[in-house]
Amino acid sequence: MKAKDIDLNAVVASIGKEEPAPRKRPFKARCAKTTRQNILKAAREVFSRKGYEGARIEKISKAAKSYDSLIYYYFGSKEKLFVEVLEGAYRDIFEAGQNLPLDENDPEAALRQIIEFPFRYYMAHPEVIVLLGTENLHAGKHISKSSTADQYALPMLTILQSVIDKGIKKGVFRKDVDCEQLYMAITSLGYFYVSNRHTFSAFMNRDLLHPERIEAWAHYISTLLLDSVRKHKTTT
Repeated sequence: MKAKDIDLNAVVASIGKEEPAPRKRPFKARCAKTTRQNILKAAREVFSRKGYEGARIEKISKAAKSYDSLIYYYFGSKEKLFVEVLEGAYRDIFEAGQNLPLDENDPEAALRQIIEFPFRYYMAHPEVIVLLGTENLHAGKHISKSSTADQYALPMLTILQSVIDKGIKKGVFRKDVDCEQLYMAITSLGYFYVSNRHTFSAFMNRDLLHPERIEAWAHYISTLLLDSVRKHKTTT
């Protein structure tokens, strides 16, 4: 190139200017996160409908509008995918429980909310019942491989213990309440109703999915368990 062909103005204008920094490319990371989330969402639906054995990888990839190879790439195996689905199910319910708007000044009302919460959550998310039932049929062998499963219940137990302690200080709850036993009773009473809603509707000739029946059970179990921890006045 000849000297006269060089644009001197352009050369001068470029002096002192730094080279633009290379553009960051978060798109790939966002796509990977979205793909992973879509697979988990589809897997949760397929596992809850088909069970562990019936949930084939190709069915999950089709539901996620993805590819079998991507499931193996992100999760490694069907079992590891199922473990993450279970972890997500547990995490969702416990996080929702931690966000309950409890009245700290009214421990009885707060405890009633805590008691009714799992039941109401299971009614709103019946697929969780199927997932947990499936895992129990497998004797918990998948969730036992999770490194986080034992962490989810602790915050809820802490909240429950705090409410009980406030009730003890106010003189409305007994001092010997076992919060772990109480928590198991709370979850089991909600779980049983939802997991057996269809068979018991037939046995008892009652529609257990009717809103009035649902509210009646919520009130019954919360009153029952509240009464079990109340400090009753002794008669002389």
